[in-house]
Amino acid sequence: MDLSPLWITFKISLAATVFVFVTGLLLAWGVTNLKRGRAVIDAVLSLPLVLPPTVMGFLILISVGSNSFIGKILDSFGARLVFTWQGAAVAAAVVSFPVMYRGIRGALEQVDINVIRAGRTLGLGEFKILRRVMLPMAAPGILASVVLSFARCLGEFGATLMVAGNIPGKTQTMSVAVYTAMQGGDRELAYKWVAIIVAYSLIILVGLNCLPSLRRSRR
Repeated sequence: MDLSPLWITFKISLAATVFVFVTGLLLAWGVTNLKRGRAVIDAVLSLPLVLPPTVMGFLILISVGSNSFIGKILDSFGARLVFTWQGAAVAAAVVSFPVMYRGIRGALEQVDINVIRAGRTLGLGEFKILRRVMLPMAAPGILASVVLSFARCLGEFGATLMVAGNIPGKTQTMSVAVYTAMQGGDRELAYKWVAIIVAYSLIILVGLNCLPSLRRSRR
């Protein structure tokens, strides 16, 4: 049994999760401080949550494909995203971004506003308030968002298949491997990949459910 889809999936998911964590944190923090236009910006950032993955894959293709503005810039440097694992990471990041963004935004909004005001009274800048006040208090919610976003990346199929294709040993993820095995009539291989996916999904969910008890133990 070729385990390359397992390692490719984890590589793609890790890269995508790191990217959406940084961008999701900054954008969630920015949106929480907005006074106007918040509903519109929030809707745009949450759009991948409601659009079908194939639609998102199509939008990514026309955005980073060889005929797009970004694609032409990449071609000038001898790089490309389509049919590469980096492209698969971009697709997974776009699809999982709303999970990270909405989770972090919700965690930051739960921080007591009086604590934030106290930090401002003491002369702390907005970035220091984020780093020294908001992040420590919102850490459990942020950690949960990271875990769920990582899990969403692991299970991504539609957008990844459209952007990165199905190249064994290069862009074939576990979800795509299940699809390929079923298309080829190899049910036994499909069952094995499904068992692996179910096992790691249960591990992630159990770990996520154990976070509150671990937090109480620390306290």
